Amino acid sequence: QVQLVESGGGLVQAGGSLRLSCAASGRTFSNYAMGWFRQAPGKEREFVAGISRAGGTTYYADSVKGRFTISRDNAKSTGYLQTNSLNAEDTAVYYCAAGGTLSKYHNSYDYWGQGTQVTVSS
Repeated sequence: QVQLVESGGGLVQAGGSLRLSCAASGRTFSNYAMGWFRQAPGKEREFVAGISRAGGTTYYADSVKGRFTISRDNAKSTGYLQTNSLNAEDTAVYYCAAGGTLSKYHNSYDYWGQGTQVTVSS
């Protein structure tokens, strides 16, 4: 079992930034790829970013390329999502996930956090 807990969400003005964190426990974090997903009200959960086990490979949705940065610190069993130049379309609950393969598909991930709300005001 892997337990994941997100934090760092909140209310931010358009153009601002937030750093989201995902703290892992239960099993060795470095054995898992990690992804971030988000879900807005009435919308399907969508892929945001993913990172390989050692952090050497990253993958981003087109909508966040150049604005968001995914990273991880395996020594701290923590993943991060730095979100910059936020706009209203980024408003959603953000979830972190862990699984055996870096993927943009949510079914590829085995473990999920509870989510953290990001709200961007205009």
